[in-house]
Amino acid sequence: MTVNNLLKPCVAILIAVLLFSSCKEEAEIQEIIRPVRYIEAISAEGSYVRTFSGVAQAGTESNLSFKVPGTVSGIAVRVGSRVRAGQLLAELDSNDYELRLQQAESALLQGKAQARNADVNYERTRTLYEKKSTSLSDLDAARMASEAANANVQTLEKMRELAQMQLNYTKIKAPLNGAIAEVHVEVNENVQVGMPIILLTSGSHIEVKVSIPEILISLIEEKKNVPVKFDAVPDKEFQATVSEIGVKSTGMATTFPVTLLLSQPDPDIRAGMVATAEFHFSLKDESVRFIIPSQAVGEDREGRFVFIVERLTEEEGYGIIRRKPVNVGELTAEGLEVFEGLADGDLVVTAGISHISDGQKVKL
Repeated sequence: MTVNNLLKPCVAILIAVLLFSSCKEEAEIQEIIRPVRYIEAISAEGSYVRTFSGVAQAGTESNLSFKVPGTVSGIAVRVGSRVRAGQLLAELDSNDYELRLQQAESALLQGKAQARNADVNYERTRTLYEKKSTSLSDLDAARMASEAANANVQTLEKMRELAQMQLNYTKIKAPLNGAIAEVHVEVNENVQVGMPIILLTSGSHIEVKVSIPEILISLIEEKKNVPVKFDAVPDKEFQATVSEIGVKSTGMATTFPVTLLLSQPDPDIRAGMVATAEFHFSLKDESVRFIIPSQAVGEDREGRFVFIVERLTEEEGYGIIRRKPVNVGELTAEGLEVFEGLADGDLVVTAGISHISDGQKVKL
């Protein structure tokens, strides 16, 4: 058998293998239509309840600080102390400020003596001028010296007042009756102007501050009654009213501060306790709320979105993916709230949103 005769079967086998591989690749690159899971969006109108956490605080909280820098020489109170208006709370080392006051008083005495001499000289010069025993220029010079000396006295008096004020600022006194909530410094610590030293709480009524999402802040009304519970007193429910509604979001968050005022004081409630406030919302006539699974909502640089499926009338059981931006609310036990972007009857994709894209054909 010749070499040519031996090669012919091998070539035939090789061609068959190549043809088989080509057909297999063509089959593999056929379009893959992904199946998707979805739910039908149904609006939920009417009223609903949302609970927000907050912290209790006194009706009035004052962060007290020194108006001059220095070294803390004494703290007369501790956390929990009850104080009365005018009571000494803390003080700085006042030696430097006492010296400045003494210097200001000494300068003022010298200034007054110079002013008296200038006044006497002016009166004497004026008498001589009336007797034509001196010139007009001498009279003018004496008058100017008297006026300058008296103006200097006024300046020195202001400097003495300032020195006295700075000496007084070395002491912090309670502006009103209350209790010490925090003490931020220790004795011998150097402090600067405006640095928080003591937190004083006062007032018999307790407030609770909560943060409300921007999507719900427009539904909050002043004087609205809100039940409040405290973790420290789990068996009691307290009634509160909305006293303040924030007009600016807190920090970088999209929430707004809302202050609740407890209707009645209670000795069991103290500033700093964790509270939960239960808000009852009634949607406006034009407002619609949807509840969908949280995993159905995606987020990228363009914002939050969902994928919905538009059914293909010409192909039963198939559809086209459409991306829709949405405005979401709170995550509830039933799912995530959606206030804008959906309509009744939309088919919302609930699984595999990371593997689909706008305009893609899918199987229902």
